[in-house]
Amino acid sequence: MANHKSAEKRIRSNDTKRVRNRYQAKTTRNLLKELRGSKDKAEVAKMLPEVSAMLDRLAKKNVIHKNKAANLKSSMQLHLNSL
Repeated sequence: MANHKSAEKRIRSNDTKRVRNRYQAKTTRNLLKELRGSKDKAEVAKMLPEVSAMLDRLAKKNVIHKNKAANLKSSMQLHLNSL
């Protein structure tokens, strides 16, 4: 158990951030799965900027690594180009 007031606050804030990060990462993973499963080029082209922006936000907040975001965006663009 925490012995200091600041340690108790840190536990609370860490839990809040963990829940928010998990929600955002899971939402992005679901969109990526939906994008990869789609065979319609127009639909993928419409989703691509939205998902790219989400990945950039996650990388900026250190939820995922910036190189992982770049690799995912690259693979999405390759998927779009292959359609």
